[in-house]
Amino acid sequence: MSFSKHLAVVLSGALSLALPAKAETELTMYYPIAVGGSLTTVVDGIVAGFEAANPDIKVNAIYSGNYDDTRVRALSALNSGEPAQLAVMFSIDAYDLIEQDLVVPFDDVVSSDAEKAWLGGFYPALMANGAIEGKTWGVPFQRSTIVAYYNKDMFRAAGLDPEKAPTTWDELISMGKTLTKDGTHGLMIPSTGYPYWMFQALAIQNGKELMAGDGLTTYFDDPKVVDTLEFWKSLSAEHGIMPTGTVEWGTLRQAFLEGQTAMMWHSTGNLTAVKKNASFDFGVAMLPGNERLGSPTGGGNFYLFKDTSDEEKAAALKLIKYMTAPEQAAAWSIATGYMGVSQAAYETQALKDYTASFPPALVARNQLQHAVAEFSTFETARVRDGLNNAIQSALTGAKSPADALGDAQAAAERLLKAYQ
Repeated sequence: MSFSKHLAVVLSGALSLALPAKAETELTMYYPIAVGGSLTTVVDGIVAGFEAANPDIKVNAIYSGNYDDTRVRALSALNSGEPAQLAVMFSIDAYDLIEQDLVVPFDDVVSSDAEKAWLGGFYPALMANGAIEGKTWGVPFQRSTIVAYYNKDMFRAAGLDPEKAPTTWDELISMGKTLTKDGTHGLMIPSTGYPYWMFQALAIQNGKELMAGDGLTTYFDDPKVVDTLEFWKSLSAEHGIMPTGTVEWGTLRQAFLEGQTAMMWHSTGNLTAVKKNASFDFGVAMLPGNERLGSPTGGGNFYLFKDTSDEEKAAALKLIKYMTAPEQAAAWSIATGYMGVSQAAYETQALKDYTASFPPALVARNQLQHAVAEFSTFETARVRDGLNNAIQSALTGAKSPADALGDAQAAAERLLKAYQ
């Protein structure tokens, strides 16, 4: 053999050794981001770490908008025959996904004792939306509770204790009035984007759930629920501590950072962005209560799609276990503000150090003791839209709270009748 041919063979062999092995399994994962910012880079980093540890699996992680956009895009892909093995979607999508026979319960794919221990290791409050009829349909990932952000500098300037956020509705009103000045509102609660979520928090605090927990029953026209919407409206119409009309979900964080409001209610998923961008001293607190404290949980769960091979399900399960493992959950919480989804995440050194230096990162997790499952029924999107429209029509004065919620209850009953 000539030297040139020998060299070509050697180089060819070296090149083949240098190239990574072709992945044997390819996964497509859709996921949402509902709080803005550059969280896609965080997801990409976690996925890259998984692929490095599992070179036989390739992951196409597709950012697909907010939760509603992601549900539409993922299901459209499935209906058009495009392969997708898993997605992060609303924790409240479980009923609809089960009804459409699109997902499999995790109980059917975990087998080893270690996998069963992993499935049982999440906070129970975060598992509530995914636990239906004795099976686990969703696994927590980017999960939250609503928290109260407040501007400590504004509290000081108004003569309020900067370490004491409102703990009752009466304190919310009185402090809100003290903080309301020209160009600054005392409080903003978003009423676009996910108004039902904020409303559920208020209703819980007023001692009433919006749903029965069976996917079939809603209580929108209950007197306590009507009273709750009257209270929300009174914050602007009577007490003057909030803007009239609606408050935008998507721009509220910036409004808080710009000093347009002294307090805001928002997802804990905004925490890291507020921390990075606030030019003032701020605090984070649990939501105040009336009859009780409370917040619904929120955010996205992992789901496994049914129409996938056993090899793909095994690979998808491996990815989900990796992304929810304590180390990754801790890193995700630090990077975003979403809570670690298990106690084990808070026992990692990384999250211990972070929460010791930044205690607000514990507020959403600590609030789980007062949390309930996020509002969810069959026909969730349509029932929720009716409630959202009712809330907004009442806040803008188009309808009275009683009329608006009565209409939403009647519409929900019509939609859910077929599932009785």
